[in-house]
Amino acid sequence: MNSDSILILGTGALATLFAARLASAGVAVTMLGTWLEGLAVLREKGVRIDSIDRAFPVHATENPAECKGCIFALVLVKSWQTERAARQLADCLAKNGLAVTLQNGLENDTVLASTLGLPRVARGVTTLGATLLAPGLVCTRGEGPVSLESRPRLSPLHAMIQKAGFEVNMVENVRSLVWGKLVISSAINPLTALLRLNNGELLVHPHALTLMKELARETAAVAKVMGVELPFLDPEVATEEVAKRTAENQSSMLQDVLRGAPTEIDAINGAVVRLAEERNFHTPVNRTIWSLVKAIPVRGKINLM
Repeated sequence: MNSDSILILGTGALATLFAARLASAGVAVTMLGTWLEGLAVLREKGVRIDSIDRAFPVHATENPAECKGCIFALVLVKSWQTERAARQLADCLAKNGLAVTLQNGLENDTVLASTLGLPRVARGVTTLGATLLAPGLVCTRGEGPVSLESRPRLSPLHAMIQKAGFEVNMVENVRSLVWGKLVISSAINPLTALLRLNNGELLVHPHALTLMKELARETAAVAKVMGVELPFLDPEVATEEVAKRTAENQSSMLQDVLRGAPTEIDAINGAVVRLAEERNFHTPVNRTIWSLVKAIPVRGKINLM
């Protein structure tokens, strides 16, 4: 694969959104996944955003051997699929390649680095909202920036993402943004999944809004204990702003629950609880919400890789 092409791990909502925009900008896109039915549709029909009456071709495969030598890989699988994604990337990422995680939650980069090596892993953050309507068909449910950690080797990827119409920037302190997103995800995602509400609906139900604010405050307090300076002063205000901006979006966790698939709760609220307990800091709201989401039955693993 050339440096002007990109490998996307995943076939879910964000993966399809990035694939469609990048392909529409002339970037050669390969999508690597395990959802065979979805891959078949991608091969036949390409990728499409519902607001654009046109599909764009991508190379879709379940075989890492077809992706050998890739320079840039965007990792957009669920957090519980990261270890498997790392094994796939080990077979196809070039020695000088970079795997960039834009996933939800914490420690995805650590999992990738344990297989690929730290120099071949980079972190990024996005708060884009997207809903998968059908295989290869995505609906945008809220714009947001894409932030990549500042590395000279990421400049070509920055250019590709910018060319695709995303707001993209390079940042020095990506850890701050990762935790900022965690504060927001821990407050919005599990509540939408438990209450079966779109993001914006949390703002109009008083008890849901109170819980959302409590979660945001508690996760922000853990960030402080961890020595992380968040990218905003008020976690409640920041969370409300994202809920408003993505008001029509079904969070990824709600989409998982509606499909009966596993959620990313362990990498979001679960990670908050674990890190807090390691420092003898109590997080009763996060722990309760984590337990409630874990109690939702999983009807079967649906591979959106």
